[in-house]
Amino acid sequence: MAPVNNNVQINEPKFKVTVVGSGNWGSVASKLIASNTLKLSSFHDEVKMWVFEEILPGGEKLTDVINLTNENVKYLPGIKLGCNVVADPDLENAVRDANMLVFVTPHQFMEGICKRLIGKIRSDAQAISLIKGMEVKKEGPCMISTLISQQLGVNCCVLMGANIANEIAVEKFSEATVGYRGNREIAENWVQLFSTPYFAVSACQDVEGVELCGTLKNVVAIAAGFVDGLDMGNNTKAAIMRIGLREMKAFSKLLFSSVKDTTFFESCGVADLITTCLGGRNRKCAEAFAKNGGKRSFDDLEAEMLQGQKLQGVSTAKEVYEVLKHKGWLEMFPLFTTVHEICTGRLPPTAIVEYSEHAPKFPPVGGPTSFP
Repeated sequence: MAPVNNNVQINEPKFKVTVVGSGNWGSVASKLIASNTLKLSSFHDEVKMWVFEEILPGGEKLTDVINLTNENVKYLPGIKLGCNVVADPDLENAVRDANMLVFVTPHQFMEGICKRLIGKIRSDAQAISLIKGMEVKKEGPCMISTLISQQLGVNCCVLMGANIANEIAVEKFSEATVGYRGNREIAENWVQLFSTPYFAVSACQDVEGVELCGTLKNVVAIAAGFVDGLDMGNNTKAAIMRIGLREMKAFSKLLFSSVKDTTFFESCGVADLITTCLGGRNRKCAEAFAKNGGKRSFDDLEAEMLQGQKLQGVSTAKEVYEVLKHKGWLEMFPLFTTVHEICTGRLPPTAIVEYSEHAPKFPPVGGPTSFP
């Protein structure tokens, strides 16, 4: 009988990660992930990051500068991403070998990105979306995670939370929530990939609830910015945040009966709402909009104030409004409705509090959107 070799090592397949997106949050996500792939034996060290190529003022390509300096000088200046982050301007090449795909781009670009990736990714790939927003189609709203799953044929989790990217970049403590559907093991892989001593991640079996929290809070942040721009004070802002949370919960449960009440008490829910209404680009631009009496467009303010980053709240407010109008729900959601009508110039910024004279018409007590 041959002797047993107890030293034989079985090489299990390793996870290979690509981050699709390289803006402010995409760069921070790459930094988080890269710090962990170096430590975890189940992951390849290298993290690919797809970069939409841009030419910098000095004439250099953004991708070349990132790979030379290990820094995204346009969207996350002053922060080293990790020596194992490799920027790639070729989308198909960036995802070719990856079996863990992290999507973190402005939501309005995702349908086009998915179409480019059909048939280009590994059959065993898993995906996670860090994207806030939704696509509105004739048949109804489509969450970004659903878009990814349907177009690419992959399971897609989501990660949302009280995550102002610049604070995480300098390693200030923060939390996040991974939303998953059925496979807890897949969710735990994502939790392991993102977790650091300063970034605490937990899992929640409620993809739609987690994703809608991350999406809808940007609409409430626009409202909070109007309040700040009009110098209405903290009491008014707190009221707007409370009413906004109520509408977030009602809207989510009307769209998906599976959404759990407890999800709104995770980092993706009330915590993300609070931090986004206190800081972040949506509140900041909405404050400037209100200070200018609504006379400067959000497109102008975005171009001036965000240095190439995209404003999500205004487009999400439009998408939510389209859903509400199509389904006859406008009177049930006075805050969401008013935010869109202010953004489009139909109402002045001061209307953000005037709507409160009209109580929202929610379904009878005991229905999916009842509130205490």
